[in-house]
Amino acid sequence: MHIRQDELEVRTRGKGLCEITDDVQLKIEKRGVQNGTVTVFVQHTSCSIVIMENADTTARRDLEEFFDRLVPEDADYFTHDSEGSDDMPSHIRMVLTHTSETVPIADGKMQLGTWQGIFLFEHRRAPHRRKIFVTIIGE
Repeated sequence: MHIRQDELEVRTRGKGLCEITDDVQLKIEKRGVQNGTVTVFVQHTSCSIVIMENADTTARRDLEEFFDRLVPEDADYFTHDSEGSDDMPSHIRMVLTHTSETVPIADGKMQLGTWQGIFLFEHRRAPHRRKIFVTIIGE
């Protein structure tokens, strides 16, 4: 059993989902792992990692709209606003989702469902560079 660490840097365009499935799969192939697991972890508190529908873009837009309504940026009850009005909502959105996802690997491929993809979910309005750690455990 081997443990391999890798990193991805993702440049976001601001709020929204950015698919990283292929980037993660390339890391697995580069390391030559055939069977095991991969954990994808984002080292930030204002974005998250999610597994989401990757075939129909309207599903992603609906998720983004849902979070805009669930955690609005203009809520008058937020006191944490030192980095702008989208900062506290981004932290709450991250807590409601995940900072990591773990996916099994079999025969060198992530075992995602037919319509599943791995996404960085940016919760801030401004573009950011996000550091993602990819931990591959297996043989």
